[in-house]
Amino acid sequence: MTTENQSIACAAGTGSSVVVDRCQICDYPDLESILFLGYLPPVNRMSLIGEKPHEQSSYPAQFMYCPRCHLVQLGLIVDPQVLFPSEYPYTSSTTKILRENFAELYSECTTIIGLKKDDLVVDIGSNDGNLLSNFKDHHRVLGITPEEIGRIAIERGIPTIIDYFSGKSVSRVLAEYGKAKLVTATNVFAHIEKVNNIVDLIMEILQPGGVFISESHYLLPLIETLQYDTIYHEHLRYYSLHSIQYLLEMHGLEIFHAKRIPTHGGSVRVYAARKGDYPISQTVAALLAEEAPVVLDKKNLLEFKKRVIISKLRLQKMLLEIKEKGGRIYGISAPSRASTLINYVGLDDGIIDYVLEIQGSHKIGKYVPGTIIPVLEESRLFEDQPEYALLFSWHIADELVPKLKQKGFKGKFICPLPEPHILE
Repeated sequence: MTTENQSIACAAGTGSSVVVDRCQICDYPDLESILFLGYLPPVNRMSLIGEKPHEQSSYPAQFMYCPRCHLVQLGLIVDPQVLFPSEYPYTSSTTKILRENFAELYSECTTIIGLKKDDLVVDIGSNDGNLLSNFKDHHRVLGITPEEIGRIAIERGIPTIIDYFSGKSVSRVLAEYGKAKLVTATNVFAHIEKVNNIVDLIMEILQPGGVFISESHYLLPLIETLQYDTIYHEHLRYYSLHSIQYLLEMHGLEIFHAKRIPTHGGSVRVYAARKGDYPISQTVAALLAEEAPVVLDKKNLLEFKKRVIISKLRLQKMLLEIKEKGGRIYGISAPSRASTLINYVGLDDGIIDYVLEIQGSHKIGKYVPGTIIPVLEESRLFEDQPEYALLFSWHIADELVPKLKQKGFKGKFICPLPEPHILE
């Protein structure tokens, strides 16, 4: 079954955006507003350092709830060519936790599914081939990604179609490679518009007994740990297991395994196949039961809004006190979520001197979106020794803080969420 929702159709390449007035999964017309974060710039549109400030687009970021299928979603769909330009600067291989996660995914899924050498594995939104690098020496692999970063994967020996996942690219997959035993969509299944069409396309390339694995930001930890910084226009949907289940069942798929994983501050990994193909693990019922009291109660979502506002004000108060005493604050790492936090809280180059990225990052030499805060290579932190380092990748503070101390940083760390606090 496919819900063709014309109200959210957005023609790629037009630069247009469309208000979401019906649920992206079930077409329910009366979505309820939970939180409005203001008008935010695209998180990966970054001007070069030295470029004169000029007019830039920004888009409303409204958190919406569907009472029928329980999907939490953004209230606006922005043209994907605006959000994912060919020079898209994100590379998943630079993040240790993602490399470890994909290695664990490979180990887990080969045990559960029993992949054979000739089985085809297709990764939607394959980026630089980080996930498929675990599969390529053992199975046939194919990546699909619209960004030029996909050429890095090709150089690594991972066949990659540089294109959006669409009817056209699916036809090419079927003609040149055949059907897939495994289709993966990690940190992308919540990004693509017209999701019912996407699931139909996935069904087209899945062979009998084939499996679809998705990993997406998970609504439960988003609410639990106040991750409003993960709300930006790339993320059209914020799945709970309930809402993913509703979506997949519309297309004849059933979830047979699910688990929480640590990536991106808390994600959910879901295995799905045609009904009856695999025995259903107890993990599915257990996770549905765990999340139900939080994600199915609108009162919790409204309480989330209050907590976000208080957290923002507390962070502003903490930074005010530091600046009044003459303290310097450098930002650490420039993930997409940093753009939301910086723009929502109202930070600028008078508050944050620089944001620092590891050597090799495609974001170095550019400004944080919506600001003129420059992104520089992280050696600047150890040379300048500012009094404070603000962790924009606060969700991996346990990984970042010891590493930066070992490299010689002597200052204090600011962890902005869920409650702003100082780490010595």
